This record gives sequence, structure tokens and C-alpha cells, in this order.
Amino acid sequence: VLLVESGGGLVQAGGSLRLSCAASGGTFSNYFMGWFRQAPGKEREFVAAISWSGSITYYADSVKGRFTISRDNAKNTVYLQMNSLKPEDTAVYYCAADRRPTTYSSKSSYNYWGQGTQVTVSS
Repeated sequence: VLLVESGGGLVQAGGSLRLSCAASGGTFSNYFMGWFRQAPGKEREFVAAISWSGSITYYADSVKGRFTISRDNAKNTVYLQMNSLKPEDTAVYYCAADRRPTTYSSKSSYNYWGQGTQVTVSS
């Protein structure tokens, strides 16, 4: 499956952004979806994940209450709504997909990755 992220950009602290990840080349509803991010000099880290139907979501503690993951299986797209952004949210954001990840928060559990989209939050 091919994943293409969009929606990144530069925003002031306290602002909002909505990332999108469009999937093609597979049956989207068969894939568990995740968002990860990687800041310069740091490891890629888990941000959020969503189950195949969208009924179950998971979040990193650092974004809980500020970010919302959702998906539209009819549009083959997963979203990440980011509110109350902080400078420490600055990173390249990646979406990831796998039919059945062993651990939803582990990057090694996902076989498919997008190219990433840059999010920069200024103070």
C-alpha cells in the first residue's frame, strides 16, 4: 500500500494543523493505521494509532487531549488533528500501515510508511 501525507507546515504555538494520509494500492479498511514523528537527532516515536474500523484509538501521553486521530475508509484516508501545538511537537510526521501490527506503538510493527510531512511550531 502506498501512503502519502499532506497538511504539514509552520504554525505558532497554540495553533492547529490537520494532517492527512491518503492510501492507495490496497483495501484501506484492512489496515491498522498509525502516526509517528521524528525530531532532528531523535528516534522516531509513536504519536497515535487507530483500528481498522476506527472504533479504537491510542495516543502517546505527550499528545493525549490535544491530538485526535480519525479515519474515513470510504476516502482511504487517515487524519491527525493537532490542537494546542507546542514547539516540542516540531518534527517530521509519518503515517504508517500494517494489516495486524504486533504492537501498535512500535515502529517495527508497521510495514508501510509514507514519506513524511514537516510540522514546525514556533514559540
